[in-house]
Amino acid sequence: MSEFWLISAPGDKENLQALERMNTVTSKSNLSNNTKFAIPDFKVGTLDSLVGLSDELGKLDTFAESLIKRMAQSVVEVMEDAKGKVQENLLANGVDLTSFVTHFEWDMAKYPAKQPLVSVVDTLTKQLAQIETDLKSRTAAYNTLKTNLENLEKKSRENLFTRTLSDIVNKEDFVLGSEYLVTLLVIVPKPSYIQWQKTYESLSDMVVPRSTKLITEDKEGGLFTVTLFRKVIDDFKTKAKENKFTVREFYYDEKEIKREREEMTRLLSDKKQQYGPLLRWLKVNFSEAFIAWIHIKALRVFVESVLRYGLPVNFQAVLLQPHKKSSTKRLREVLNSVFRHLDEVAAASLLDASVEIPGLQLNNQDYFPYVYFHIDLSLLD
Repeated sequence: MSEFWLISAPGDKENLQALERMNTVTSKSNLSNNTKFAIPDFKVGTLDSLVGLSDELGKLDTFAESLIKRMAQSVVEVMEDAKGKVQENLLANGVDLTSFVTHFEWDMAKYPAKQPLVSVVDTLTKQLAQIETDLKSRTAAYNTLKTNLENLEKKSRENLFTRTLSDIVNKEDFVLGSEYLVTLLVIVPKPSYIQWQKTYESLSDMVVPRSTKLITEDKEGGLFTVTLFRKVIDDFKTKAKENKFTVREFYYDEKEIKREREEMTRLLSDKKQQYGPLLRWLKVNFSEAFIAWIHIKALRVFVESVLRYGLPVNFQAVLLQPHKKSSTKRLREVLNSVFRHLDEVAAASLLDASVEIPGLQLNNQDYFPYVYFHIDLSLLD
């Protein structure tokens, strides 16, 4: 499973023994893989500042998760013809996401632990905000290009009544520059091909004999040319309609045809040019955003552990990876049983501190006697 539980318990002898019991039970029952999750010792600051950070980190956690989901979706959309290779581009520091989480190490160079916690959180906030800003601008430009291209391609796939004809007709198909003659395009249903050939010359006076030619066809019908004198256009249209032949309103404009063809070529070229740089940017910044997200999880464990277990800072964080979805209920029962004694400790801490500890609601079924956070990578599959 690509799901993780990040928990912590006090680091005293009793609770370290409880962690050992947890490891023994979960291993024997094949419930989860458990590894220690190393978190640096940060400058704690005041209790009030920790309470404020707890709320801020909760919002930042949600924002970061939403951002990496959007980035993963952008990778899927950009790699439209190679979706089977999407996971190759959703990496963190060059390794798959599960490996990064299970071998997590705090990045001291990027997020110095010696700085105040507020500064570390501020760095993460600004980093993710900048990535989101760049994501919006880069994907907006690419999506506009992609939409324009899709609209042009859609026009070439529509039926003969509405599709673009710039990729079908040629100059040689038309009588051009004549004061008297004009070439029309007529849509003829397939069952009526023979009727058209027999009758088109007599639908009106002044139709040029043997001037019809099949230009293209789809499953419903064909597009034929016919040349006639300009002054009988209206009469020809009326008679054609009576015979269920449809004159397509189209006049050959070489400049417009050239413009449409060049527009398609330009859009295809621009899309190809933007594809590589955008995919590389997404790959690099998805990694950065994901790494930042796991650092935020680590910070949340630290802050909530201090608020829950008190000072001096002394707790052990553990990462659990449930083996299968069906075992999560049993795993939760094991954890609640092993750390049941922490209920009293947490309640006493709450009363002594005379403050509200975020997330601690003793009568809430979602409350756990230990610090707990969830990491779900399946949402990125």
